[in-house]
Amino acid sequence: METTTTPLLHDRCGWLRRRLRLKNPLSSELSGAVGDLGTFIPIVLTLTLVSNLDLSATLIFTGFYNIATGLLFDIPMPVQPMKSIAAVAVSETPHLTPSQIAAAGASTAATLLLLGTTGAMSFLYNLIPLPVVRGVQLSQGLQFAFTAIKYVRFDYDTATLKPSSSPRSWLGLDGLILALAALLFIILSTGSGNDRDCAGDGDGDFAESSTTNETQSRRRRLRLLSSIPSALIVFLLGLVLCFIRDPSIFKDLRFGPSKFKILKITWDDWKIGFVRAAIPQIPLSVLNSVIAVCKLSNDLFDKELSATTVSVSVGMMNLIGCWFGAMPVCHGAGGLAGQYRFGARSGLSVIFLGVGKLVVGLVFGNSFVRILSQFPIGILGVLLLFAGIELAMASKDMNTKEDSFIMLVCAAVSMTGSSAALGFGCGVLLYLLLKLRTLDSSSVALFSRSTDVSPVA
Repeated sequence: METTTTPLLHDRCGWLRRRLRLKNPLSSELSGAVGDLGTFIPIVLTLTLVSNLDLSATLIFTGFYNIATGLLFDIPMPVQPMKSIAAVAVSETPHLTPSQIAAAGASTAATLLLLGTTGAMSFLYNLIPLPVVRGVQLSQGLQFAFTAIKYVRFDYDTATLKPSSSPRSWLGLDGLILALAALLFIILSTGSGNDRDCAGDGDGDFAESSTTNETQSRRRRLRLLSSIPSALIVFLLGLVLCFIRDPSIFKDLRFGPSKFKILKITWDDWKIGFVRAAIPQIPLSVLNSVIAVCKLSNDLFDKELSATTVSVSVGMMNLIGCWFGAMPVCHGAGGLAGQYRFGARSGLSVIFLGVGKLVVGLVFGNSFVRILSQFPIGILGVLLLFAGIELAMASKDMNTKEDSFIMLVCAAVSMTGSSAALGFGCGVLLYLLLKLRTLDSSSVALFSRSTDVSPVA
């Protein structure tokens, strides 16, 4: 009996050890863990304040999701809010109720689960042209960057999930000087984002082949700067500033998790949630949460994920958590780019994040919203800016003019129409038209040659 079970036990232990192995220094993995909070915190805060989202359930369930996906995918797979559902929930009148938000999330999850289990998602992944995917990534990255700049420049209105029209003041604990200082600190410590990967192979900022003392000193300085967990330091600074901005937070905090409750979702909730929120969310989830994530993982980690597995993962997460009032979530290419940008290279990075969410959700429950409400939005904007730029830079591999043309048209339509699905449709149509033009030209040339030869025969 021992001889049959011991190899299996060793295999499982070996698999777990591989999943819990650091691929970067611990400080870098911890810094990368908070790389996607620039989108997570503002959306969670707004849904909590406007739509009565259960913050405790959201933190606990997303914490479990982070741990599970970190072990499953062995990369820093993000767990992010379903942005279209969140936008509809707080920006349209009347606001969606928690039951309607849950219905929208569960409907989207069921669709992705169906696409994944039937193999349709893998079919779409292999069918969709790469320039179209790059166009979607470019538009999403630039939209993140534009939003981030607005977070830095203007005051944030949690009632609309958008920056207000009044400019941010220069001074203060959420002033423009603070945001710019955080921005400069991250740029000085991380550079363009490639220092850490290039430290050992002689590329990027370390491409100098000279062995002079000056060169060696420069390389040591860059290594030291790139090892600083800049995103983690900026995030922790933001947490400290929360208590300085409003010391009454200490007396408002309540220890212990909030009580779990199963939502009652009526037929009307299903109809409203599906029509108003799930329909615009489904194409975005297919494109950005599955297809773009799989492509980006291959670009960043040289590891192409299964579209079926990613799709099923999104489906399973929401079919469980939404019933308890947790926020609908997905895997976002922007979050993956942000975590990579700040040093995350392994699944252990998001496992750390998941443990942190679990601790906060279990210790503070829904009272943690008092801390989030005072978090400097300018700092979140800085984190979001780098995530958006990293995602947009994935489009740099479009080397031909035709590919770049398709990508830019797709991105332009997506950003102008505020719809990734619309840009995707235009990109696919343009791709087919260009291929049809090539086929027609070949056919005409072949026909011309055949007519020229026929009289001789």
